[in-house]
Amino acid sequence: MAAKHFSLIVSAAALAVTIHLNGAVSAHADEGPSVPPGTEPSAGAPVKVDPNDPDLKLPEGATLAEPKVLDIKQVVEDQSGDERREDTNADVKFALQAEVLFGKDSAKLSGQAKARISAIAEEIKAQNATKIRVFGFTDNLGSSAHGDVLSRKRADAVQNVLDQELTDAGVTYEVRGYGEQYPIADNATETGRKKNRRVEVSFPRQES
Repeated sequence: MAAKHFSLIVSAAALAVTIHLNGAVSAHADEGPSVPPGTEPSAGAPVKVDPNDPDLKLPEGATLAEPKVLDIKQVVEDQSGDERREDTNADVKFALQAEVLFGKDSAKLSGQAKARISAIAEEIKAQNATKIRVFGFTDNLGSSAHGDVLSRKRADAVQNVLDQELTDAGVTYEVRGYGEQYPIADNATETGRKKNRRVEVSFPRQES
């Protein structure tokens, strides 16, 4: 699969430190960087800090929050946008556009679709994963009820192929059809709707 897009979100500690112009340093809890990574201004000359400055001390009774490392996410999408893979520290997720798997308004898999699902099954085996999630999604065209039913039928079809490929009796599945819920692109354009018509297969990564 040729990569078109590759992004890396680097983890951040939950504690941020602000250096004021007067030399004082204050600590505060922060859920993440205030600007996208890589866009911060370059560091200037070191600021002289007085270790005896009272501003460096926590108020009486105050404690620092536990440090927290956020997930690292890597996203790879093929050149046509038909397939997308997301890797985090904990999970692997494959998203296949519905047109790759099915005909229009159909839940019948093509031969090409089965080959792609088999490749995902090989990755599941490599990760020794036994808890598999298969979720179906549609765009917002047509009735919501129809989308719910179609997305579930498509998820069921993908799960059936995975079940044939994965012979481990300990493998369990969570299969759902979400219809038009949880779009990943703008439904106002056909390009966005195409991305939203998808089946996602996700599973835990093998702990190293």
